[in-house]
Amino acid sequence: MRNDQIAEALEAWIIRLRREFHQYPELSFEEYETQKQILEILEELGVEARKIANTGVLASIRGTMPGPCIALRTDTDGLQVQEEHTERNRDYISRNDGIMHACGHDGHMAMLFGAARLFLENRDFPGEVRLIFQPAEEIPPGGSERIIAEGGLEGVDAVMGMHIFTNHESGSVGFRPGPFMASTNRFEATFKGKGGHISKPESCIDPVRMATDFITSLYPALEKRLEPDKYILGIGRIQGGAQFNRTPDSVGILGSYRTFDSETTDIIDSTIKECLEKVKGRYAKPGEEFSGLPEYELDILHGYPVLVNNPVFTNAVNLKLQENFPKLTVYPEIEKTFAAEDFASYLQMVPGIFISLGTRNQEKGIVEINHSCTFDIDEDILLTGTEIFYTISLDFLKHPEKYLNFQKYNGLQEYLEKA
Repeated sequence: MRNDQIAEALEAWIIRLRREFHQYPELSFEEYETQKQILEILEELGVEARKIANTGVLASIRGTMPGPCIALRTDTDGLQVQEEHTERNRDYISRNDGIMHACGHDGHMAMLFGAARLFLENRDFPGEVRLIFQPAEEIPPGGSERIIAEGGLEGVDAVMGMHIFTNHESGSVGFRPGPFMASTNRFEATFKGKGGHISKPESCIDPVRMATDFITSLYPALEKRLEPDKYILGIGRIQGGAQFNRTPDSVGILGSYRTFDSETTDIIDSTIKECLEKVKGRYAKPGEEFSGLPEYELDILHGYPVLVNNPVFTNAVNLKLQENFPKLTVYPEIEKTFAAEDFASYLQMVPGIFISLGTRNQEKGIVEINHSCTFDIDEDILLTGTEIFYTISLDFLKHPEKYLNFQKYNGLQEYLEKA
């Protein structure tokens, strides 16, 4: 056990790192200075590391005995948000104009470094801890795909991630076995009509009305086919036209939807296409001047997959947290969330868990949701997150049989026998 003085020093170091990262956020795949800082800290700690996925970092800490490998992942990118001054952020507000760590990634990086220090101070463990500092979590398809494509998960037996959220209180964690976070999907539709003067509607095909008709028909069509807890769909942009007295030639809409299974995704895909076809038919007009019109273009991008926590791994994590963190509030069956995470791609490759770390603190005024321009972190949770990373990882390395189904993962018994 570390004494209070050592724990306080570690906590102060973690908080300092978090604030340094917070001051200099960078956008997805532009995290060059962040990457440089990560490599410098790892070098100071004596940890071998290399660049990956252009602006990411991959590092390893090996124990004194052979054993399995667990990967711990943090994201590193900020958001295109102008941070506002608050009573708390005076000493660490973003210095990069128009960019902000508004989703806790600064805290995630700091906690991962904290866990790295604990492993370095206690090297008597089997196997390897892989540290993944991943870029571009905020934009689909996400940096995780590049990490995987460039070998970031080679030799990895399990993976663990954590995210700071204000949807539950500080001093609590939440997770659930199976589907936990939604898939994210993007669609863009362009309606092509025939422009002209608004005083001659008979000579025009109005794409503004087509777009409006599509939106107002899409929602009830989905409501007839799907239960409301199955999906979320919204329109984020409508764009078209320039002149107040002219019917434009085209109008574009941009939207997204989130689901918890591929069947629901397929239903939404087909419903969008059916509604587009019906709108196209309703606005068709006879005459050569309207030949080939109206028309539409549709582009659907299926982004992050559904995030699915491995049930065996998740159950083992729950038991370990209950055992080692008696003061921690644990929600082992927290509600599924329509938030999405590209950590889902890692969980498609190897078993593991993604944990929600609560930061909501009414007394401190930390209540703003993620992505808000005044989002902040209750820094008391950073040491807790660090200790969770360390405790679960160490227990997995020593007892992987509790976390994995050996019928599916061959070769790990050899690790146990050697350890």
